[in-house]
Amino acid sequence: MTLHHQKLRELPSVDELAESLSEIHAPRALVVAEARRVLAAMRADLLAGRAMGPESPQDRVRKSLDTLARPSLRRVINATGVILHTNLGRAPIARFTPLEGYSNLEYDLAQGSRGKRDAHVGGLLERLAGKPGIAVNNNAAAVLLTLHELARGGEAIVSRGELIEIGDGFRIPDIMAASGAKLREIGTTNRTHIDDYRAAIGERTRVLMRVHPSNFHIEGFTSKPGLDELAALARERGLPLYEDLGSGCVADLGPHGISEPRVRESLEAGVNLVSFSGDKLLGGPQAGLIVGDPELVQRLRRNPLFRALRIDKLITQALETTLRDLVFERWEEIPALRMIRARADEIRSRAERVRTRVPSLELIEGRSVAGGGSTPEQSLPTWLLAIRGDAVAAERTLRAGSPPVIARIENDRLVLDLRTVLPEEEEDLVRALASASRPASEKTGGVAY
Repeated sequence: MTLHHQKLRELPSVDELAESLSEIHAPRALVVAEARRVLAAMRADLLAGRAMGPESPQDRVRKSLDTLARPSLRRVINATGVILHTNLGRAPIARFTPLEGYSNLEYDLAQGSRGKRDAHVGGLLERLAGKPGIAVNNNAAAVLLTLHELARGGEAIVSRGELIEIGDGFRIPDIMAASGAKLREIGTTNRTHIDDYRAAIGERTRVLMRVHPSNFHIEGFTSKPGLDELAALARERGLPLYEDLGSGCVADLGPHGISEPRVRESLEAGVNLVSFSGDKLLGGPQAGLIVGDPELVQRLRRNPLFRALRIDKLITQALETTLRDLVFERWEEIPALRMIRARADEIRSRAERVRTRVPSLELIEGRSVAGGGSTPEQSLPTWLLAIRGDAVAAERTLRAGSPPVIARIENDRLVLDLRTVLPEEEEDLVRALASASRPASEKTGGVAY
């Protein structure tokens, strides 16, 4: 008998393993299910000749149940200096208290009858953009819904230089294909002229589409027609002009170092429909917003896909909160905009305050970025706290803390940018840094700095 087969025979049965864990306060069915899963994994490892490790079946079940009992989605401290960090949820959510119990999500309190859930954000969107709008669950959904309604069975004309990938493998041509619209590519990667659009328009053309390249930038021998030219051509041929603006900038961020086209500017230039993200430069929760000509917005709202793609009550409340703050220009209430507007000297003062409590840190100049597929090649001046020593080990130590602190490695040093650390998180950050900075002789494991 081989060693592997002997170890297989030594494994307990599912019932025996479950009975040996009687001290665990969990439903019997759950303990049995986890025992069965653990034993199946151990048998597979033994049959494959993989090392088993020192953990007993009981320890493995306890560890599995402990993991299930802890929330997977956790608060983290973003000290990377990337404001719209895609892996950390993009724009940090503005403070709001979720409504408990029932709400008037689809109930008109004034009329005492059924209402529409987009009424909670529609009026605010119109104040911001100057045109009516609706919300779906993200900007990819907004593109899908718009093309499904406007160009299904026909052609959408797009410049080759705008056939972007928007993240995680999602590409504009793929979304167009899913919508039932056929892509009609025109121009070249770096140059597209108004006559390219004019020559491509045919009997199957349903929409002219402009995609803002918010996640990359092309320099050199480039050109493309302005929105006013495209709008004039669209009016001349009786076609809608649709722009996927992506980053969703509604406030003037130019004085603060971020230059991005604004939604209202596109509509004023003659674009009929504009879609954009809610969790980028808008500063709100994940959502896809579509604003534009009233008759086109109503067509989208009546499309069956709208119900499948609509936002839920929690996103509705979070989005309403953000939009209201934008309408009343309460910039400081929107964390992402507050971070963008923060001056370098303000960040230096905060960093110096942290360094007085953790003297081993070094203060250096650096740059923050908007991130999240927005404002490529644009950055903001900032001040960084650098940790001496093994950057990889330091990053791992902070990431394993509670709450986890996410920093970035730059020039072989681990650096932290307080631009993206919320003021109320500073105490937790100081504790994490102080713990990580203690000499190795004072703690078990870890790194000395």
